[in-house]
Amino acid sequence: MRPGFGGGGARVLALWRLVWVLLATLLVACGPAPVGPLKVGLNPWVGYDPLVLARDKSLLDARKVKVVELSSSSDSLRQFRNGQLDAAALTLDEALRLADAGEDIRIIAVLSMSAGADVVMARQDIRSPADLRGRHIAVERTTVGALMLQRLLQAGGLAMGDVFVHNMEASQHLSALRSGLVEAAVTFEPLAGTMRVEGFRSVFDSRQMPGEIADVIVVHARTLASRPDQVLELARGWRRGLEVFQKEPQLSAELLSAGVDLSPADYLSTLKGLRFVDDHENRALLGGRPRLLGQRVEGLALTLQMMGLLRDRPDWGRLLEEDWSQRLADGTEDLS
Repeated sequence: MRPGFGGGGARVLALWRLVWVLLATLLVACGPAPVGPLKVGLNPWVGYDPLVLARDKSLLDARKVKVVELSSSSDSLRQFRNGQLDAAALTLDEALRLADAGEDIRIIAVLSMSAGADVVMARQDIRSPADLRGRHIAVERTTVGALMLQRLLQAGGLAMGDVFVHNMEASQHLSALRSGLVEAAVTFEPLAGTMRVEGFRSVFDSRQMPGEIADVIVVHARTLASRPDQVLELARGWRRGLEVFQKEPQLSAELLSAGVDLSPADYLSTLKGLRFVDDHENRALLGGRPRLLGQRVEGLALTLQMMGLLRDRPDWGRLLEEDWSQRLADGTEDLS
């Protein structure tokens, strides 16, 4: 028998092996916890669907980014505030209100602009916003609804006291118009399309307030700082999904329309009222001194302040981080 490997020597060797196993286990336990995918939340809306398409067509690395579909923007906001989401697709006004409430966020992409998708429909005898004086108007109790109403009144040279406002869900607007309870409604596609078929006419839409109704992706500032590669993958995934979405609109409508409770025809009709922001414009909006997006929507911020929905003017230099806009320019594929 060779010295050191018999009897007690074998027991000592076994003990050393056990010690090494325990040390290795401790080292693994003390190491950094594995990072899961970045969770981005979105509610059912045509303007967010390129991300859904990117997920469903495996254009997004599922190890880095997880798309979480939620029932409403309220759910997205609540889960984002609570830290259950790392990122969220929101309207620009929602993002500004989040920041105003003290959330440390960054806007990492501008997705789309409403270009007619939000519209005011009225009876045939009402031909312009000025004709709404003394009339009854249905408005959904949302920031976008309130903003549209404000811009409508400004376009007609009217004050809030010149009209009668009825706060009601958008799904109730058509029946209210039919019954004569209201004579106009602040609505959106495809509901507006149904109203046109029934003889109501458009007197104002979001083309007259360019850039003010926009969709964006926001992330927690801590997420952007600690997980930049995952945030970049999110931005890349959006661009890949959008490329397919725009090249194959009919097929995309057939795949995605049920998720937003629309027929493919209504889905395509709604798309006509949206203008998606391409790579070059997106990078321009996020950059510059002062930030171009801030300059474009200064009127929006001032109106939200006037309406009591914002306390302070947005800090665009903080919301739109210059390093991120440069990283996006350097790291995102040019899909145009």
